[in-house]
Amino acid sequence: MADPSSYRPKPGQIPDSPGVYKFRDEHRRVIYVGKAKSLRQRLANYFQPLTSLHPRTATMVTTAASVEWTVVSTEVEALQLEYSWIKEFDPRFNVKYRDDKSYPYLAVTMNEEFPRVQVMRGHKKKGVRYFGPYTHAWAIRETVDLMLRVFPVRTCSAGVFRNAASAGRPCLLGYIGKCSAPCVGRVTPEEHRELAEDFSDFMAGRTGTYIRRLEKQMMIAAEDMEYEKAARLRDDIEALRKAMEKSAVVLADATDADLIALAEDELEAAVQIFHVRGGRVRGQRGWVTDKVEAVDTAGLVEHALRQLYGEESGEAVPKEVLVPALPEDAEAVTAWLSGRRGSLVSLRIPQRGDKKDLMETVARNAQQALVLHKTKRASDLTTRSRALEEIAEALDLDSAPLRIECFDISHLQGEDVVASMVVFEDGLPRKSEYRRFQIKGFEGQDDVRSMHEVISRRFKRYLAERDRTGEWDALAEGEAGGEVPADGAQDDGRPKRFAYPPQLVVVDGGQPQVAAARRALDELGIDDVAVCGLAKRLEEVWLPGDDDPVVLPRSSEGLYLLQRVRDTAHDFAIRYQRSKRTKRLRTSPLDAVPGLGESRKQALIKHFGSVKRLKQATIEQICEVPGFGRKTAEAVAVALAQAAPAAPAVNTATGEIMEDDGGTTA
Repeated sequence: MADPSSYRPKPGQIPDSPGVYKFRDEHRRVIYVGKAKSLRQRLANYFQPLTSLHPRTATMVTTAASVEWTVVSTEVEALQLEYSWIKEFDPRFNVKYRDDKSYPYLAVTMNEEFPRVQVMRGHKKKGVRYFGPYTHAWAIRETVDLMLRVFPVRTCSAGVFRNAASAGRPCLLGYIGKCSAPCVGRVTPEEHRELAEDFSDFMAGRTGTYIRRLEKQMMIAAEDMEYEKAARLRDDIEALRKAMEKSAVVLADATDADLIALAEDELEAAVQIFHVRGGRVRGQRGWVTDKVEAVDTAGLVEHALRQLYGEESGEAVPKEVLVPALPEDAEAVTAWLSGRRGSLVSLRIPQRGDKKDLMETVARNAQQALVLHKTKRASDLTTRSRALEEIAEALDLDSAPLRIECFDISHLQGEDVVASMVVFEDGLPRKSEYRRFQIKGFEGQDDVRSMHEVISRRFKRYLAERDRTGEWDALAEGEAGGEVPADGAQDDGRPKRFAYPPQLVVVDGGQPQVAAARRALDELGIDDVAVCGLAKRLEEVWLPGDDDPVVLPRSSEGLYLLQRVRDTAHDFAIRYQRSKRTKRLRTSPLDAVPGLGESRKQALIKHFGSVKRLKQATIEQICEVPGFGRKTAEAVAVALAQAAPAAPAVNTATGEIMEDDGGTTA
């Protein structure tokens, strides 16, 4: 535990200006990012006596080993830089709202020649219009099914679209009138794009104008005695009204707003958002977060706003944002939101009327989400804590192993030997820190030797990072304060590969693998990392130098966690080994020809029919292929002559050996 006074900046060194500051730990990892109107006043608050600080703040400043800052010109710039750094460095002491699920959106791919309507999840793509999010994907499909009658926009995948175009026949939706069949030219690209624009406008809330237009067309058709057309328009209007009924009217017809409500206790906070467009609730989402920093309701609102709109622009940011409390720098946040939208955004607390009533509904949803989250997590947290404590007790560790790394070796009969490293922190997988290795030190199959190589390589990288960032000089006065590397190079604070040591290394195997891992650590002088192995046959836990294994009860949560860690490493290694083997089997002798791309490779195979016939061809015959001169033809002939003969393929159904040209031999 660090003493904050050991890295407290000197009096007068901190500028009295707006800016953003970063606290770093002893490994130079950024653990907290904050912004301030006055850096001097804000940072002074962190260096008070620990007894006067909030417990979470005290934990942060004692975990930190240095502080630095960057001066900006305005509070809006500080807000933008703070958001960028939190997103980049993922500091452990900053509140970060995380989706409890990947919410589905209704998306219209306006970036394609023939826009497609589909369900999308994950990161938003440029040129795609999104509507939602929705709670369930089936709700999107029901809405789309109703609207395709009126807006027959393409919904098929690229493969289905190409197949229909090549066959000259549309799919079933084209026959029943729920697709305009642009694949077979029933409509032009311009006409289809207009349909997609109308679909998007209707989903964006501009419903009244369109329905009135259809009603007028229906009346004209009836007056002209075009009764079939009038009946079809009547059914179209009914379908659109049914689609609209799925989104309840909650506010005035032209209202575009997002309502954000919070429910919180001392440890956690839940946020719920209702997206209202055209007066109707078009989407709902929510997050839950641990309150890892000392933050009030206004601070939580500011964090939620950054999470919601940090990557959005244009109409994705509504004209009005309703919140339960205004952020501390409300004017700066409003200016930032207006900049994201490109026009004025109103940020306020609803005081009366329909908006206040709807805000109470959102707040009730937030409270229910927090209760549900606590119910689910209580057993989960308890179980993980018990598992880590059982492992610490069984392995005689000083404390629970909060970071566990597991290594596994995989190969196929001694070929394509690879290894995996998976990381579990606080009993949960940290996939961003998984790593894969190719065994380079020797050829053939030797799991023990492979394990020694992998452990050595992993911890050599850790020692290199530690040595590189081990000594620091004070930073000269300027816009940033804190510490820099001894060589004068700024460390960017991003999480480095292999930069942080585990408390426990688990290897997939028994005594030999454990001994190899321990020997690798001893050779590097690392004596503060525990090692154990988990053998698959009897699920026994092996420790270095022990003749007998540690046997954990079958019902032990600690054993279950070790099994999960081991199995994750095993699966990760197998996937990597299979991908390498597949890539190796797909290689061709033509890959060795410099400058020969895929197009010319395909031209050769198409011209000769197979690699076998290409090998039998003369240089003059290869020169006959369009795009091949004599020099390239000679390179192809040399590469094929030097290639080792491939093993013959066998038809597993008949036992026959398959020839390269498609024939068989006995």
